[in-house]
Amino acid sequence: MKDQFATLAERSRFDEIIDVRTPAEYAQDHLPGAINAPVLTDAERIVVGTLYKQNPFEATRVGAAMVARNLAQHLDTLFADRPHTWRPMVYCWRGGKRSGSMTAWMNLIGWRARQLAGGYKAYRQWVLEQLVHIPGRFQFVLLTGYTGCGKTRLLEALAAQGAQVMDLEGLACHRGSILGALPDVAQPSQKAFDSHLVMALASMNTDRPVFIEAESKRVGLLHLPEALMQAMRAGRVVEVQADTNARVAYLCRDYAHLFAQPALFKSQLSRLTALHGKQMIEHWHALIEQQAMQPLFTELITHHYDPAYRRSSPLKHQPVGCTLQIDPTSDLRSAATSLLANF
Repeated sequence: MKDQFATLAERSRFDEIIDVRTPAEYAQDHLPGAINAPVLTDAERIVVGTLYKQNPFEATRVGAAMVARNLAQHLDTLFADRPHTWRPMVYCWRGGKRSGSMTAWMNLIGWRARQLAGGYKAYRQWVLEQLVHIPGRFQFVLLTGYTGCGKTRLLEALAAQGAQVMDLEGLACHRGSILGALPDVAQPSQKAFDSHLVMALASMNTDRPVFIEAESKRVGLLHLPEALMQAMRAGRVVEVQADTNARVAYLCRDYAHLFAQPALFKSQLSRLTALHGKQMIEHWHALIEQQAMQPLFTELITHHYDPAYRRSSPLKHQPVGCTLQIDPTSDLRSAATSLLANF
């Protein structure tokens, strides 16, 4: 199975990967690069599944008719321009009837289609296995430091200079703090996030260091695999430092969108009531109403973010290999160059 999916990830043997599961199944997670050509819609799958509990034969007949209609639609539209030499890989949940039906018809037409044995379920098992075994092969360099010191921007500068970088917050679509949700961007499902992690690691060279931001076990609603956390704890630590004024300026720029939705911003800060008390939260709410961006972020750094970091940093007991002083609002190319000289 390992070789099968390694080849699949390279996409060298197939012209296209076709996921025939429902749109909802596809949205939760899918093989990298796969397109969705459902042979049953979400509603149709519910109908067939409900009917199957009462009458398996009738459910099979009804389902077959639905599959035939949907397959015909795809042949007339989505696949209408595919050449006779086309070689697609087709999969469903377990490599059963849904993908088998499409694969059979494609081969009858003359395309060289292949059904993925075990389907998405086998792929998912492979992903979980890789998340156990792959992280320990890498040497990670962890960027630590207080909120607003520019670790993400430093990662971007390192990547621009050819360093191997793993942006966990980018993969998770979340900045990792209570205010870390990205505007108009939902986090992926846990399954999709796991797939993104595996594909990111698979694209990297184990002989070169991987720069990564130190994270707790959760990034928003998503969990990091334990093997990755262990590999990160074994890595070298770079402490990124910036003065408070620069950090506030950085937060004012990167979190300015929060003030565009004051009700939502207030509700997020209200989750900190048990920690900071009702009076402090009401004060912060007032600053939001006043659009007092700089005073609010200064207070959040002083009273919330920095104390929280000192209490719960996942690497607070890990020795620091080196420190790097930066201005997160400036051009970080020289900082990235200086850091890379140490590795």
